[in-house]
Amino acid sequence: MSDTGPANPVIPGFHPDPSICRVGDDYYLACSSFEYFPGVPLFHSRDLVHWTQIGNVLDRPSQLRLAADVPSSAGIYAPTLRHHDGRFWLIVTNVSGGGGNLLVTATDPAGPWSDPIWAPGVPGIDPDLAWDEDGTCWCTFAGVGQVRIDPHTGETYGPPRKLWSGAPGDKAPEAPHLYRIGDYWYLLIAVGGTERGHGVAIARGLTPSGPFEPCPANPILTHRSTDHPVQNTGHADLVQAPDGSWWMVLLGVRPGGGTPGWHVLGRETFLAPVTWVDGWPVVGEVALDLPELPWPVVPGPVEEPRDDFDLSELRPSWISVRDRPAEHCTTKERPGWLTLRARGVDLDEPDVVFTGRRQQHLSCRARTLVDPSDGTGGLAVRLDERHHYAIEASGSEVRVIARVGSLRTVVAAQPVPDGPVVLGLTITDPPPPHDARTGPDVVSLGFEQPDGTFTVLATLDGRYLSTEVAGGFTGRVIGMYAAAGTVHFDWFAYEPLRP
Repeated sequence: MSDTGPANPVIPGFHPDPSICRVGDDYYLACSSFEYFPGVPLFHSRDLVHWTQIGNVLDRPSQLRLAADVPSSAGIYAPTLRHHDGRFWLIVTNVSGGGGNLLVTATDPAGPWSDPIWAPGVPGIDPDLAWDEDGTCWCTFAGVGQVRIDPHTGETYGPPRKLWSGAPGDKAPEAPHLYRIGDYWYLLIAVGGTERGHGVAIARGLTPSGPFEPCPANPILTHRSTDHPVQNTGHADLVQAPDGSWWMVLLGVRPGGGTPGWHVLGRETFLAPVTWVDGWPVVGEVALDLPELPWPVVPGPVEEPRDDFDLSELRPSWISVRDRPAEHCTTKERPGWLTLRARGVDLDEPDVVFTGRRQQHLSCRARTLVDPSDGTGGLAVRLDERHHYAIEASGSEVRVIARVGSLRTVVAAQPVPDGPVVLGLTITDPPPPHDARTGPDVVSLGFEQPDGTFTVLATLDGRYLSTEVAGGFTGRVIGMYAAAGTVHFDWFAYEPLRP
């Protein structure tokens, strides 16, 4: 929310590929999670602009196993969330070895969700579910193809068939969603790839299998070749509000700095109004300040900025890299502390013990009180194994470590008294002067002196923790890690400084 009203992104930070459904006055939305566990964050809203995370769909090993050799930006790709016949259905792709497309169900979207039903007859990624009037379920997938499916068993019937994949030459036709609206079946897809050329196109037909007539105004949404502050717009889903109005959720990014522009938070979830003209949807502006809503806003609970780890289970916003076994991550060993027991030797390793939360603001501050008496660990901002900055404590020393591509260095180090120490990082706008080469932000890392004075050990260019440098599909995650032995964290605080 801005100071003046509802604001975009409605779910900031690394929350891409949104899929939405409405049940009565309640909206539910799911996102991709890639190499992180638990997988598929799930949100609830009563007004489309205030969203509260109520859980994660894939929150136990029987649902999601990501081995150490699963690359970053692999794992769990785009879900589709639907409500049908009194039950919530979610279909999603695990692109890792031995994975594929899977379905889970729940009567309560907060969970628990069922163990997976695998659908080996559904190829590719980005599966969608839609039911026709006689109860037949259709699964449409990136490409864009379609196959009839029994969602109770995962069995498919007949070979997949091609439907419609946008205009000739369109890159990456994907993220299909199929809807029955009025007399037509509408097929909504993403085109152009998830970079600056991203867009949304739509077609319609009289049956769920077509033939489909493309909208003459395609793409119905794109920000390619514009100076709009929100770029890469696409991968959309439609929802109708109780008052009959229509809305679109979609992913987008907010690049910063000079040329070519770097986005660091990942692909975020945005909202746009939709009107219908001559049987086709017309998408309104993806504005940072949303227009006045036609219903009262309903703010949900606000997550406390500080977590003292007093609960037996972590909040749903905490995520770990690939898995989170209790023997390596627990709040039960030392009451009121998060205990991390090292496995990989540092953040460069795929099996590092790391627990973090998404960076959701362009400028923010994070701090934690760490007890490194029995190990080595600290506070990091992570994009992947090859791109991260950390402030680390070990014995009587703290040090700043930077990993950028194949280069890793200790940037600075300083002795500190033995015992617990407050580590911190602040992400802010880059200092002047600014020119075409200026990065999106700077990351300052340091520690708190015994008298409470904060000492910055290093300030690093944030562009190296961006998708434009690192590649992939995720965004920054800020959190705690153990590199050796056992490390205890008394609290973690995240403070927004700028949306």
